Amino acid sequence: MATRRDFMKMTALAGGFAAGSAVSKSALAGLPEPVFQFTPETVVPQSPEDGSNYNPVVTLNGWTLPWKMNKGVKEFHLVAEPVVRELAPGMEANFWGYNGQSPGPTIEVVEGDRVRIFLTNRLPEHTSIHWHGQRLPNGMDGVAGLNQPAVKPGKTFVYEFEAKRPGTFMYHPHADEMTQMAMGMMGFWVTHPKTHHPWISEVDRDYCILLSAFDIVPGSATPQIMTMLDFNLWAWNSRIFPGIAPLVARKNDRVRVRVGNLTMTNHPIHVHGIEFEVTGTDGGPTRPESRWSEVSTDIAVGQMRQIEFIADEEGDWAIHCHKSHHSMNAMGHDIPTLIGVDHTGITKRIQRLVPDYMVMGERGMADMTEMSMPLPDNTVPMMTGDGPYGSVEMGGMFSMLKVRQDLAPGDYGDPGWFKHQDGQQAYEFKGDLPDISKAPLADNDDGQAADRSTVPQFRAIRPRDRKG
Repeated sequence: MATRRDFMKMTALAGGFAAGSAVSKSALAGLPEPVFQFTPETVVPQSPEDGSNYNPVVTLNGWTLPWKMNKGVKEFHLVAEPVVRELAPGMEANFWGYNGQSPGPTIEVVEGDRVRIFLTNRLPEHTSIHWHGQRLPNGMDGVAGLNQPAVKPGKTFVYEFEAKRPGTFMYHPHADEMTQMAMGMMGFWVTHPKTHHPWISEVDRDYCILLSAFDIVPGSATPQIMTMLDFNLWAWNSRIFPGIAPLVARKNDRVRVRVGNLTMTNHPIHVHGIEFEVTGTDGGPTRPESRWSEVSTDIAVGQMRQIEFIADEEGDWAIHCHKSHHSMNAMGHDIPTLIGVDHTGITKRIQRLVPDYMVMGERGMADMTEMSMPLPDNTVPMMTGDGPYGSVEMGGMFSMLKVRQDLAPGDYGDPGWFKHQDGQQAYEFKGDLPDISKAPLADNDDGQAADRSTVPQFRAIRPRDRKG
């Protein structure tokens, strides 16, 4: 497996320059100093220093890019470069990103701001940036070859436009997009309203989540860029559960969650314990009369959604993609289903030849969370993450909404596990149970009880051996 050092070295050499030193100090003169961030933890932004009256967004397991004011223009400096991202404790990935991270830092401005973004390329190939959903001059749209020359390795380009409308947007390359998106190059952009907007509510907490997918062979660290659909890692802000931080809220806070989808499939995002409304898309805020209460919203490829709710129920509530495989970590697609197959005596015989052999799926896959199955280096289990009562048996696009009465307004730290009040938690029944072992099967069409001897027996079939 390539180490972090090997990846950074070889990626830089492929471009013919040393990463981190491709751009001379003289070339950077007059540019805002690039700022880098390497921690995978959520970095809570500071309140705006220019007097703007907005509540800054919090990028889950991410951060907000600082800017400097230059003669009335807000200037940002993005650096496209190889990065190493911790997906979860025990697993790192070799990505391409911005300013030390994947996804890149969130850019946060106010409606009407004049914005200037410098893009310095430290990748081994050319790149560009497309400002997804923005109204801007055609020459600033960032499609390499169509709107601009590609940004060659070692070069710095400048994008400048006015943030014309409030909303939730993204940025990502439009040059060798297949490779660069698959390698993690993307980021959030949020434009706040300049004055009170009748369709945009004031919120107490404002979260950003960018959906991404990767195909990383267990034991390796670099994504397979040729994959079209068969991904094995589904991520929020390039993190997989249990590495994804919880969303936290004070009881009765109004919460906004902005979600962008840069994967190659749709994701129905489901929140437990509350109802929400879709209050915005990448096209802007939705009209109040068009909204209705939901507990799930489907986000198609390349779309943004803003949902809002009142966090009025205390507890640790799940929030996740409702495609079941998307709340799992890497799994083998060719593993046969063994539910109902009797392995009595077989396991010991196989272990004589393969000492580490373990039965998988004889009674379903929940046993996987309790097995000490050896894994390749730099790999996390398919189902992982412990709760107060055992394994949560989730991975991938899964986190928690933690609502607490006593949470301070600016506190985004994990408050720990919720303590349930008496009578408000499911419990085991200790009384006498009916004997259901001899209960008949469902009646046949003729009204007679079905004969158990006629029930077909299970046997394992490999997917590739299936006929018909």
